[in-house]
Amino acid sequence: MSKPLPEGLHRDTLAVRAAVDKTQYGENAEALFLTSSFTQPDSETAARRFAGEEDGYIYSRFSNPTVASMEQRLAALEGMEACVGTASGMGAILLLCMGLLKAGDHVVCSRSVFGSTIKLLGTEFARFGVETTFVSQTDVAEWKAAVRPTTKLFFAETPTNPLTDVCDIRALADIAHNAGALLAVDNCFCSPALQQPARLGADIVIHSGTKYLDGQGRVVAGALCASEALVRKTFIPVMRSAGISLSPFNAWVVLKGMETLGIRMEAQSRRALELAQWLEAHPKVERVYYPGLKSHPQHELAMAQQSGMGGAVLSFDVKAPDATEARRRAFHVIDTTQLMSVTANLGDVKTIITHPGTTSHGRLTEDQRQAAGIRQNLVRVAVGLEHLDDLKADLSRGLDTL
Repeated sequence: MSKPLPEGLHRDTLAVRAAVDKTQYGENAEALFLTSSFTQPDSETAARRFAGEEDGYIYSRFSNPTVASMEQRLAALEGMEACVGTASGMGAILLLCMGLLKAGDHVVCSRSVFGSTIKLLGTEFARFGVETTFVSQTDVAEWKAAVRPTTKLFFAETPTNPLTDVCDIRALADIAHNAGALLAVDNCFCSPALQQPARLGADIVIHSGTKYLDGQGRVVAGALCASEALVRKTFIPVMRSAGISLSPFNAWVVLKGMETLGIRMEAQSRRALELAQWLEAHPKVERVYYPGLKSHPQHELAMAQQSGMGGAVLSFDVKAPDATEARRRAFHVIDTTQLMSVTANLGDVKTIITHPGTTSHGRLTEDQRQAAGIRQNLVRVAVGLEHLDDLKADLSRGLDTL
């Protein structure tokens, strides 16, 4: 067994030391339990454990020590009571909706969230009688005006993908709670290294562990953090039946990734700020979207909520004379890079570049993209750990030849 940790540890220490429960062998690294099921000492014990009357691992679809370690560590980093791991970030959002919503319920959601989130709420759950009102990410009055007697959930991600709009978490929490609703915040872009939404009033925090929690683009994973009561009584029963389960191996990779989360986020955020400042001064760039820039409309709010850092994702509009040229010029900038990875993921130590209008938001209608501010000349960069001079040179290949 591990020694109990002292109280009041810093997040960087929790990222390394939280939820390390040693086996009888006394290993210093976390153990990986690759097993589908767990044997029981006898039938009576098995019956009690399956009935939930006694703690104990049963079946890895809903109980595994490695997954539990990842959940405990992430909950500690977010300053929350409990966590449930899922197969992906979208799996966590699916679990959120399946656990909380039923036919006739209403959701208020930012219209600037990830494209798959818009599709899940606006299309899939609409088929089952759940209605969603999409509102401005930043206009608090719109959120308040959208509330109905049937409103059960507020959903936001901050900063948003890809335009980095920042919502006022505390203000939205107050409106949601006054309406008897819960606020869920997708914390994927910041991670708990920069932002802890629960400390600002959020009830539920969503993660795609695929991104910064892993940090090296190795696995797909998700998680949902909330109160012990919500996790145990609302979300785990659904996860147990639906099988939206996080595999032990993927949980172990994310668990190890969290050990370096703080230093990665700080280093990548620092590079992103310098790259954003360079792009803002480039003659072929129309506009840069990055919360760390003083020109960002929610800069002060972002600095207050995000530990004084802007995160590691930025986007920019390439200058184009007309709509016909917009996509061609964006594609040119992307396709002339020789260093950056052309993929729609983010959160990797390798810098990633993508065209949101045809990738992450490609399944949306043109009206939905326009409403979300996703234009065809938009390019997104998720900054990694390469040297800044090399990243500037890579973007210059395309920008300087437009």
